[in-house]
This record gives sequence, structure tokens and C-alpha cells, in this order.
Amino acid sequence: MRHAVKGRKLGRTSSHREALFRNQLQSLVEKEKIITTLPKAKELRPIAERVITRGKHGTLHDRRWVLRWVLKRDLVKKVFDDIAPRFTERPGGYLRIVKLGPRQGDGAEMAVLELVEREAAAAAPEPEPKKAKEPKAKEPKPKKEAKDSKPKAAEAKPKPAPKREKKEAPKKVSTKKEGRAQVSTPKKSV
Repeated sequence: MRHAVKGRKLGRTSSHREALFRNQLQSLVEKEKIITTLPKAKELRPIAERVITRGKHGTLHDRRWVLRWVLKRDLVKKVFDDIAPRFTERPGGYLRIVKLGPRQGDGAEMAVLELVEREAAAAAPEPEPKKAKEPKAKEPKPKKEAKDSKPKAAEAKPKPAPKREKKEAPKKVSTKKEGRAQVSTPKKSV
């Protein structure tokens, strides 16, 4: 029995699972929103929240701890400079999981894991309603000087497309003596 055994194995070894979470966490820090399966999102959320909490503290030890999970230094800088300051007043719960339903191929339950206060969502302006396009008045093009321009007949002629050569079928050669694989044609039934 698995009494008090914490976490899902997700069908992976411990090193594979840790690498998976590192990669997903880096994508989450970079894009602030990822789409993954529901069990993976539920397992990744506590790790990501610990990383953001460490980002709020900001000590050298915390930076090194975060560097263990987020392997790219520019993303560690983003955690400490951009993401963590957004959550200074919030005591926890920095991420939300939104269920998307089953995946088309295998029916796995999918979910979106995103930051509660995303910068991209706040910065994106609402799209304006589309207006009917008005026809633009055409402006006359300036005339080129006769010295620099080429004759119009030369400009108007399109270059002919190169002719395609027929591909020949590869020859069937038996190479028994050399020890290579044989290529043979199938026998026709009469």
C-alpha cells in the first residue's frame, strides 16, 4: 500500500520526471502560460509556486536554489525582476489550472497552467471593432528618367520556367557477390 506517498510517478523514472518538470518550469517562466496534461500541471504547480516564493525573498541562496530548477540565467533574472514583484502582496496561489477537456488523440485530460497575474494579458489591448475599408485614392507614381530605365519590353517579359527532366526509375541490380542487400522486382502472376 502507498500510505503517505506523495506525488505522481507519471510513468517515468525520477531523473526523467525531474527533467520534465525543469523543462516545463522554464517554459512557464518564459511564456507565463503552458498547456499540458492535468496530472503534470497538478505536479508542477507546487514546484513553480516555491520558485516564485523564493523569487520574492531575493537572497543569493534563493537565486541559487531557483537556478537548480530554472537552468537559464536570463529566466532566473526574469523570476526575480519581473514575476516575483507582481506577487509581493499575495501570500501564495500564484498559478491557476484551467481544465480544457480531453485531448483529441488519446483522450488525456488537458489543462492550462498560467500565472494568475500575467503581464501579457494585462498589456494586450482589447481589439477594436473592424471598420469598413474605404477605397484609397491612388497616388500617381513619379516618372523615372529615360537614362536609368530599361526598355519596358524587357521588364514585361517573364522568365520562362526551367523544364523539368523526367526522373528515371532506378535500375534493379543484383549484388550477390558484393554481399549487399538484393533489390529484386516482384514476380507478376499470370
